[in-house]
Amino acid sequence: MQLGLIGLGKMGGNMARRLIDAGHSVVGFDLDPAHVADVKAFGASAAASLPDLVKALSPPRALWVMVPHGKATSDTIDALISILSPGDLIIDGGNSHYVESVEAAGRCQARGIDFIDAGVSGGVWGLAEGYCIMAGGPEAAVSRLMPIFTALTLPGGFAHVGKSGSGHFVKMVHNAVEYGMLQALGEGFECLERSDFSVDVKQVANLWQHGSVVRCWLLDLLQLAFEKEGNHLPHIAPYLDDSGTGRWTVQYAMEKGIPLPAITDSVYARFGTRDADRFSARVIAALRNQFGGHQVKST
Repeated sequence: MQLGLIGLGKMGGNMARRLIDAGHSVVGFDLDPAHVADVKAFGASAAASLPDLVKALSPPRALWVMVPHGKATSDTIDALISILSPGDLIIDGGNSHYVESVEAAGRCQARGIDFIDAGVSGGVWGLAEGYCIMAGGPEAAVSRLMPIFTALTLPGGFAHVGKSGSGHFVKMVHNAVEYGMLQALGEGFECLERSDFSVDVKQVANLWQHGSVVRCWLLDLLQLAFEKEGNHLPHIAPYLDDSGTGRWTVQYAMEKGIPLPAITDSVYARFGTRDADRFSARVIAALRNQFGGHQVKST
């Protein structure tokens, strides 16, 4: 297939490369010339503007948006709506709020343009390992993009989860669960690191991967972080950003009367890292860097 890809950073650039490796054609656009040069180096073509990108694609067109959620995504979608034709397709693969995705789908539908909200998990490891994608939108639109979804994902790593907005809703909850898992690991390893027993935390991260009930990919990544940064993570500041998805999940749960004590505490714990020096925050920051390439603050 032919795909227009807008946003060629650490996620979009790797997705472009994986698609090209699978035999698809990618036309990319990014405001950063360095990102454009990177994707051109492994076989993508590039456009100088959104109108040029649309002209470079054969109708019915498919364009995937991978830019920061919020105004950047909304502005990009609106700009595309103004220049696309009925029958074209927009995919939002960022961490957009599902409410905004429902609204975007309505704006697209009014112009005869299909819209898919695609929650994408896998971070910087998606290039080699494959992504997990949860998609919302019309069945026909999702079916049309299946060759793209198949190329990007692990076997079993794609699902059409429902109507417009559902893809980003499922990804929102996914990220909230991630918050809780990271918080549990961070707190557990802080107990180990601060104990009276001189525990080798890297050894324990490896140990728990062999037969324990808490074995998981995050422990593999934690071992890598300890190997790179040292057991005490001395160069990683205990400061954690939040992308917004955890907050949105807590807000949704409050509106519905759903108790989420662990996830809610993990969101508040991130706020607390901005005023306190906690080893648990260093662990979580190191893990976020490992799986998502999220920037860490240095000490």
